Amino acid sequence: MSVENIGMTLSNPASEAVDTRLDNAAELQGMTEHPVDTHVAPVAFGFIGPGAWVSLAMLAFIAILIWKGVPKLVAGSLDSRINAIREQLDDARTLRAEAEALRGEYAAKIANAERDAAAMLDHARREAGEIMERAQADTAAMIVRRERMAHEKIASAERNAVDALRAQAAKASAAAAGNLIAERYDARADRAGVDHAIAAI
Repeated sequence: MSVENIGMTLSNPASEAVDTRLDNAAELQGMTEHPVDTHVAPVAFGFIGPGAWVSLAMLAFIAILIWKGVPKLVAGSLDSRINAIREQLDDARTLRAEAEALRGEYAAKIANAERDAAAMLDHARREAGEIMERAQADTAAMIVRRERMAHEKIASAERNAVDALRAQAAKASAAAAGNLIAERYDARADRAGVDHAIAAI
């Protein structure tokens, strides 16, 4: 078949119908590829849409809340909570101030106790030193007294021994003299001595 025959064949009415259907099919295919949103939103009174209804509902809800005094209740609740928190903070500040005061007081007491302990320790050391000095002085004085008493006892014992020796010596010499007199002088010598004494008178 020649090109002219093909052209004649395509130019007949049947082929034109096919072309028309193909064009319609192409348009339908395009419609399926790009669907058009044909949903229509409901509108009340010609100007109130769904968003407006939601806004009106929210405004009505807020108006009811205001009419019932909910904001005042919420504000009162918040104020009471704020006041409670403020009181708790004030109590915490007061407790902190009291704790700091107690800490300062106990720190001062500890410092005073340390000073008192140091003073007591120094006083005890001084007293111990004084007691040791007194004890040493008393011991030295007692040793001196004991030595003096020992010397006195020794001197007294020596005197007593000398006195005893002297007494024994005197007794022995008296006895020896008596024995010598008894041996050398008899009755005749006594009579001559008596006569001599009478003559001297």
